[in-house]
Amino acid sequence: MIFFVGAGSGAPDLITVRGQNLLKKADRIIYAGSLVNPQLLEVAKPGCVIQDSASMTLEQVVSSMLECEREGGLCVRLHTGDPSIYGAIREQMDCLEQAGVEYEIVPGVSSLCGAAAALRAEYTLPGVSQAVIISRMAGRTPVPQGQEVKNLAKHGATMVLFLSAGLLRQTQAELLEGGYAPDTPAAIVYKATWPDEQVFRCTVGTLAQTAEKNHISKTALITVGGFLGKSYERSKLYDPAFTTGYRKGTEI
Repeated sequence: MIFFVGAGSGAPDLITVRGQNLLKKADRIIYAGSLVNPQLLEVAKPGCVIQDSASMTLEQVVSSMLECEREGGLCVRLHTGDPSIYGAIREQMDCLEQAGVEYEIVPGVSSLCGAAAALRAEYTLPGVSQAVIISRMAGRTPVPQGQEVKNLAKHGATMVLFLSAGLLRQTQAELLEGGYAPDTPAAIVYKATWPDEQVFRCTVGTLAQTAEKNHISKTALITVGGFLGKSYERSKLYDPAFTTGYRKGTEI
C-alpha cells in the first residue's frame, strides 16, 4: 500500500497521529527533502529505506513506489504541509492508477495554517474578508491565463502567496496594479512553525524592501489583506442578539 502523507508545516509534532503511525510502520519513505523537517524521519523503523525526492524525477519517484509495492511493503510518500496544496501529487496518483496500485491520502497541517498561527491572525474576519485566495506569482513556471496575481488582487480578499518570496518586486507591482492600496497590511512569514520562524509585518508598498532588508528570498509565505489590520465586525456566531439553531437571541 502507498500513502501520501502531509508532513505538516515544519514542527515535527504537527504531523497527524495517523501520519506518524504510518511513518513508524513504513518499509520505505520517500520524502520531500527540501522542505520536510528531517526530525520526522527519526521514528522510522530499522531497515526502512529512506529516499530524498529533491533530486529525483517523477519517473524515479513512481518507480521507487512501485518497487516497494512489488515487494509487498508499505510506502509513505511524505510531502510538506498538506499534499493538496502545491504537492504535485495528481501526476503521481495518475501513474499509480495506471499501474493498478492502491493508494490513500493522509492530510496534513499546511503552512497556510502555520502562518496564521505565527501571525496570531484570522484570515476570515467579518466585515473585512470572507474569502482566502491561495496562489503564487508566475515565475519560471507560468500560471493559467486570468489567474495572475494582478487579476486575483482585484477581489480585495485575503491573499496568501506560496512560492513567491524570490519574486517580491514583481509580486508587489502586481498587487498594487490589481487594486491593493500601498498601505494595505501585509506580512512575510519565514519558515512557519520551524524553530527559526520569523515574522516581518509590513505593507503591500514595502513588501520587497522588507524582504531584501531581512534577506528573505525563499521558504516564506506572503500574506496580504485587511485581516492584518485592527478593524473588523463582531461575529454573529456568538452575538447574544443573534438567533441560531442552538440559542435564542436576546436584545441587550
